[in-house]
Amino acid sequence: MNTLSYELPQPLLKRLNWLDWLYALLLNLGAVYAFMHYSQFMDAYEIGFLFGAGLLFTWLGWWWKPMRALVIGVGVLSLAAIALYDGDAARAGQSFFLKYLIASQSAVMWMNVLFVLAMLTYWLGLFSRSEFTAKVASSLTWAAVLMGYIGLMVRWYESYLIAPDVGHIPVSNLYEVFILFCLITALMYLYYEQRYQTRQLGGFVLVVVNAAVGFILWYTFDRGAHEIQPLVPALQSYWMKIHVPANFIGYGAFSLAAMVGSAYLLANRGILASRLPALSILDDVMYKAIAIGFAFFTIATILGALWAAEAWGGYWSWDPKETWALIVWLNYAAWLHLRLVKGLRGPVLAWWAVVGLLVTTFAFLGVNMFLSGLHSYGEL
Repeated sequence: MNTLSYELPQPLLKRLNWLDWLYALLLNLGAVYAFMHYSQFMDAYEIGFLFGAGLLFTWLGWWWKPMRALVIGVGVLSLAAIALYDGDAARAGQSFFLKYLIASQSAVMWMNVLFVLAMLTYWLGLFSRSEFTAKVASSLTWAAVLMGYIGLMVRWYESYLIAPDVGHIPVSNLYEVFILFCLITALMYLYYEQRYQTRQLGGFVLVVVNAAVGFILWYTFDRGAHEIQPLVPALQSYWMKIHVPANFIGYGAFSLAAMVGSAYLLANRGILASRLPALSILDDVMYKAIAIGFAFFTIATILGALWAAEAWGGYWSWDPKETWALIVWLNYAAWLHLRLVKGLRGPVLAWWAVVGLLVTTFAFLGVNMFLSGLHSYGEL
């Protein structure tokens, strides 16, 4: 049974070695290279995003070492795909590696398959109490995250191959953001998996990830949503590049908390209790996920208001999407208030986290399906 550790680590800079500095150098030289070759196609905001991303992923790679391998892997394989295209979109059907592995749609399909296999392997490891099987499940999850990010990066490049004015960051429609949701949720889980040295929660968390995978597959084969489309005018804004990722860090964190909450409720009733982490660990992960999600969702809401002021002339219009975003915010603000101020713990907050996922899902997807408004460009 795992227990919480309160030992404070050394300051980050004191933990760095020459590999960390080499990683930082390579990453930021890559940003400089991109600036030197593509600055003529970038405005001031995009240049800021480029170097900001270099610094952000430098810090992430220093803070959490597995992020270094992921960033390098995504960078190398995405550049390999770009080299294989050689500026010709038709090569997607001619090159073996593009067609079956690292073109955007191929990589996303691999991501889907790997997430399904990872979930089944996590459950097998949980019921068989096999540490080796659980490690295989972790490896499959990392591979799925790698392929998903490659898919998004290459899709970004493919959009520019269609036409320069079509090119855009791939967070503009439900197909793209569902991929982003899968990746953020899985990556956050992998962090907590390493932080608490437990793989028993993987099967729970990947249930919600694979629900999104199911949507991606349906949306691809039934609606042809994988086809790259030009941005609608409302989305042709630099705000989209920061508002949407911040929003989906929030959604991913809330989803992670809900699945950990479901594990808490089972363990609290004695179901799988001997196989799951201690209730104190489940409570801590649930709290930290909601705290992170709430912070990013708050930032995303503020950014959304600024974007609305620029696009529609007002910070708030009680559009259905905005209204449900406020409901989600109030829901988790109340959750945190009860935990931090009132000291509430236990099944009540676990149930609240699970039900909160239903509220969040409606704000994320239900509004697009059943309501209309200024965000109608996101309808199914």
